[in-house]
Amino acid sequence: MTKLKDLKARLMEDPAFREEYARVDNEYTLIEAMIRARTAAKLTQAEVAERIGTTQSAIARLEGGRVSPSFATLRRYAEATGTRLTVGFEPAG
Repeated sequence: MTKLKDLKARLMEDPAFREEYARVDNEYTLIEAMIRARTAAKLTQAEVAERIGTTQSAIARLEGGRVSPSFATLRRYAEATGTRLTVGFEPAG
């Protein structure tokens, strides 16, 4: 049986895979940060939804990566969780 880290190492040899992995990795990093902010605030998805003025299912879709949030949505999510949204750019590569 192939170990996950061995499979990843083998797949990362393909430039197309590396590029797609990097693109998706950034999205998952954002999602992970959102979930960390919510859990650190000891809030449920329903509580965040109430604070933002939306539904729990909308928060679930947001945290599940099934929608691309606007900057305004991210800002409201940050406010609801008692955090501050920061955005930046880094050199590629």
